[in-house]
Order: sequence, then C-alpha cells, then structure tokens
Amino acid sequence: MADLVNLTIDGRAVRVPPGTLVIDAAKTVGIEIPAFCYYEGLSLQAACRMCLVEVEKMPKQMTACTLPVAEGMVVRTDTPTIHQARKYMLEFLLTNHPLDCPVCDKGGECELQDMTFRYGAGESRFTEEKVHTPEKQFSPVVFFDAPRCILCYRCVRICNEGLGVNALGVINRGVVSEIAPNHGDHLECDECGACIDICPVGALTSGIYRYKTRPWEMTHVGTICTHCADGCKTTLGVRNDEIIRGNNRDKSGVNGEFLCIKGRYAFDFYNHAERLQAPMVRVNGKLEETSWAKALAAVAEKFKATAAAGGSFGVVGSSHTSNEENFYLQKFARQVLKTNNLDHHRTGDIVTLLDALSGKKSQLATVEDLYRKKGILLLGGDLAVEHPLLSFQVRANYRHHQARIYAVTPKPVREDKYAAASVRAGSAAECFAALESLREKLKAEAELVVLFDDTFKGDDVRKLVDFAESLGTEVKFVCLLDYANSRGAIDMGVVPELLPGYQPSGQKGMTVAEMIAAELDVLWVVGANPLKGAVKRKAGFLVVQDMFLTETAQQADIVLPAASAYEKNGTVTNVTGEVQRLTRAVSTMGAKPDLEIMGFIAREMGAAAALGPWVPETVFAEIRQNVRGYSVPAPVLATGGAAQTTPLNGRIPVEQRPDLIKSDHNGLFASGTLGRYSKVLHSVIESRLSR
Repeated sequence: MADLVNLTIDGRAVRVPPGTLVIDAAKTVGIEIPAFCYYEGLSLQAACRMCLVEVEKMPKQMTACTLPVAEGMVVRTDTPTIHQARKYMLEFLLTNHPLDCPVCDKGGECELQDMTFRYGAGESRFTEEKVHTPEKQFSPVVFFDAPRCILCYRCVRICNEGLGVNALGVINRGVVSEIAPNHGDHLECDECGACIDICPVGALTSGIYRYKTRPWEMTHVGTICTHCADGCKTTLGVRNDEIIRGNNRDKSGVNGEFLCIKGRYAFDFYNHAERLQAPMVRVNGKLEETSWAKALAAVAEKFKATAAAGGSFGVVGSSHTSNEENFYLQKFARQVLKTNNLDHHRTGDIVTLLDALSGKKSQLATVEDLYRKKGILLLGGDLAVEHPLLSFQVRANYRHHQARIYAVTPKPVREDKYAAASVRAGSAAECFAALESLREKLKAEAELVVLFDDTFKGDDVRKLVDFAESLGTEVKFVCLLDYANSRGAIDMGVVPELLPGYQPSGQKGMTVAEMIAAELDVLWVVGANPLKGAVKRKAGFLVVQDMFLTETAQQADIVLPAASAYEKNGTVTNVTGEVQRLTRAVSTMGAKPDLEIMGFIAREMGAAAALGPWVPETVFAEIRQNVRGYSVPAPVLATGGAAQTTPLNGRIPVEQRPDLIKSDHNGLFASGTLGRYSKVLHSVIESRLSR
C-alpha cells in the first residue's frame, strides 16, 4: 500500500491514501463539506460549487469534490469567506426555484432546504421574473418539475453510469437548460426510481409517493425485498399501517441504496383488492368464507384422520416463505405427517455446485465479491433484468476497479457494452466451447467470479467447476436462482432427498410434478402455485396457504390466507447464501404468517410439543444450532446486516435431479404471482413491451 498523505483540514491532522478527494478526506475526521452535485461512486461534476474551500498557497477557492489531497496541504472549510461564497451560491441556485416547500414532496429531506437554513440565504437580489416550465410526467412513477432543478446532474449520472441505461440527458443551454428523457417525452428505462432518490431537491418526485405524507409522519422499517433472489434491503415508509414508499437511502444491506422497480415500488401487491383476508372452505362445490377456528379445526381433523388411516400426504413448499417457515414445514411433514413427499420449485442447481466444490479450492461468492474481484464471468443469464443488483455491482466494479467482464450468453446483454469479451452461446455445450476459446484470457485473471444460470445443471456444473479449477486462479461461484428465498428453501431441506443443511434424508419422496400427478389423499401447498396452467388436481383433499386465490387455491378444499414477507418477522437467504432478517412493516386483516398457521394446525393436532414453539426467533435459534452453515453471528442480523452461510464442505451423496431445475427467467417487471398483483409493474410501458 502506498504511503498515506498528511494534510490539515480546519486545524485537524488527516492521513488518507493518495488520490483521496478533499471532500472525502474531511469526512474521515467528521467534517462535512456541503455539496449537491458530488455523489460517491459517480463521476465528478463540479457543477454546484457548494463545496468551495480555501487552500493555502492557492490563489482562489477550490472545489473540494475535484481536488485530490497533497502532502502538507492546509485546507479551511469554515471561514467567513467560505460562508459568504456558499450563501451567494445558494442565492444563485434559488433564482428560479419556486417557494413551494409546503407542498413539495422533498420537504424535510431536501438538501437545498437544509443548506438554505444553514447559510441563511433568505433574500435574493435576482428580482427578474422567474423562468417557469410546467411539470412533466416522464412515466407513471417519475414526475419532473424543472423550476426546482439545480442541474447537479446526479440523475443523469446514476442512470448512465450506475444503471447503464442512458435514459436521461440535458437539453438546451444556459438558464433554460433542462433534464429530459433521451427518447422523446417519456422514459425508456428500468423504471427503478434511482433518479428520484438521488435528486437532492424536489425536481424528480415519485408518482407513487407524491402528495401522500411527510417523512416524519412515517415509520421507517428496514426489511428484505420479497421478489427476486438478490436479497436487497428495502426501507418501507409506513403510515397508518399502510406502506407509502420504499427506498434504502441509509445504504444498509448488501445493496447499498440500489433498488430496482420491484424493490422500490412493487410492494403494492400486499393490499391488492383480490388479497385473501378470511379462510375459505369448500361447501357444495363452492369456496365460502369461514372463521379461522373452523378452518384450522377442519385441516387438523383431516390431517389426523389421514395419518391414522395410513393415508398418503404431499407437501409443496415455497421459495417466498422464510427460513423459519421452511424449516418448520419440513419438520412438520417428516415428523408429524410422516411423509417425505416434500418439494418446491427449484430454479438453480446449487446442490450439485456444493457437491462439486467438495475438496476444491473454489468457493461461493458474496454480493461484495462482484464489486471487488478483478474478473467476472457471466454464463447464460441476462443479469441486468433477472438479477439487477448483481448487474449493478458488476457495472460499479468495472467503473471503479476496471474489472474485466466476460459474457457468454444466448443473446445480447447489457454487460456487452463494457465486456472484455462477449460470446453468443445458448446450450451448455456451446458455452463450454466458448470457454475454451477464452481460456487464455481467463487464466490471466488473478481472481474470477463465475455466475451461471439453469443452462448449467447436473454434470455440466461439475464440468464447469473442473474447468475453473484448471485455470489455476482464485475462482468463486454464484449459482443464479429466481425468487426471494429459493436458496433458503434448499438449505432448509424442502426437498425429498435432503434434510436441512444438505444432509441426505435416506428416504424416497415425490417431487412437485409427481405429487401433482399422483392421487394422494392429502396435498398441502404452502405459498406455491403448482396447478397453474389449467392443471387439474388429483389429490383427494387439497389445502392451500396463499395470499391470493391462485389457480391452485381455486381448486382447494380449504384456503388459508397467508401474510406476505412485509407482514412477518424471520430470515431469508439470498442467491449468494447471505442471510438477512425480515421485519414486519404492516399487517393485513385476516392474514397470518405461514409459520403461525402451521403452528396452529400442529396445536390442533396435538403435535405442537413435538415441533416446538412457532416463534421466528425460537425457530431460528434451532436452525443456528442444527443446520450446518447457519451458525451465523446473531448480532450482525439483528443490526440489519448480512452474514454468509458456510454450507456443507463435503460430498452430498444423493441422487441429483437436474431435470427438476427450471428457472422462470423473470425480468424486471415480473415476479411470479406477486408480480401479477402489482399495479405498478403493470403500469409502466416497459412492462407491456417485455411481455
């Protein structure tokens, strides 16, 4: 590491690495230099001039956001001259700014408002008529008010550099310069809303949040997005038991402040008009609402009678339910119902990957590795639309660390724009041929992260690991999965061949397809929809726990309304095996968490003592104690952090079933059943174009 640079800022000694900007060096000793255009991780702009500082032996004030530190530099950030300069700068920025703070959605969170109060720019010498431009709507989720804009270009840079979309630019010149979409009068982009959150003023506002409430009137709850497997932290703003908005401005979680449209806006499924709010029992061929007591008693009675008669059970789990619910469900199936017919929709071959890594040097990667490692190899998936956080990390790695990207995909992907090599390949065989052509380039990488989707499964995963080992470099893997807790469902043993922690069950059991095709006495479906696509049930008795009356629920004998991930506590495990905590933000009348429903059924059956309390914290304590790899630091999770599991480092002696693995390849505007019930996802033009 190069020698540190010594300088003085406001009389304080500072030591930082060479190349550090003065604005960042000041932060290391608790000194804040105000700025509007500067934003960590984005290109430098020096547009707002709010970060002016005095530097000894320099003839004029300098912008701290573009000035690198130098040995012996003496910087002053808090002098009367600097105060006056900042006040004049604010006066200039407010030239055309409307005095509409009482109705502006940014009120209470506006950086311009804060600086105006701090430096007292209460009067203006600019008495000319203000330049006014009518408000524009760029999309259903993005509104733009040009007079409020201070032309800091944060929105343009986050869209171009951070997302790689290039949907925003600047038109005109001088006083009539204006942010505008690059395609006509509307946005053609990911509709992620990052431009709104990064805006330091109220120029860009949310079509979902605008005019609804103030930030101090909301309770802010940090939880995990319930859509894809990336595991982004989303901070939900809640008022009167209603979710008003989502963001992650405190940069906590594995995603920093990044969120896609699903994480920021697609929480609205939870209060959809078709949400189930009372149990339903089939009477004379029709589902009718009933009480929880009657529904639970009916389920328990049927389960007990079937078990006593030696009848057959099937249990279909979910990749959206929490780790605690998945662990409790498999325990319920095996210990109470005495069945190993237990499965869920599998979307990636993580089991074969773990088995293939046994005795090898290669490991599993984290989300952070995608930002830090010098080489990235993408195989099969369209990362930007299927795993937006992982794609964001790769782009940031390229911009900040000059990572080399290799894309081997069946169609053009966003990573092609900055890839060191791009090859079109569809099947696994074609991918391996492409890898051989890239062998020398990959061998030259000191470290490499390999991401692969369901193109690789079974023996192809083993061949991929062997190929990586043959490179002689440090390699880490990410097996791409679809949904919020797909990895957790496998880890918790919601499959017939494995117990929690990848321990062989030693018993035969039916898969989802086999259970649907079999004439089972009872089929219990928790948070899944295996009968979609006009599939007719064959089970004698069907119980469904879900949020909506899905195709499967419509055929059920009893339907139990379940809570969403935003209405429960627990943990989930993301695509890279990092565990994070769910925190309840709201409640929906009549719905119960799946864990609670299972606990009540167990109590009605007289089996609660065998399964233990159905309290998330208690179940997770059991998981930490009994599931290999899950003895993660509890304080890290309790404080909103993420901890990677360390799964079984050894062979997994079970029959591999690559035929069961099928990714849905959901894009930005779809996410299984949940996406179907999000009005926001269906409102944007990109959603209609992607179908």
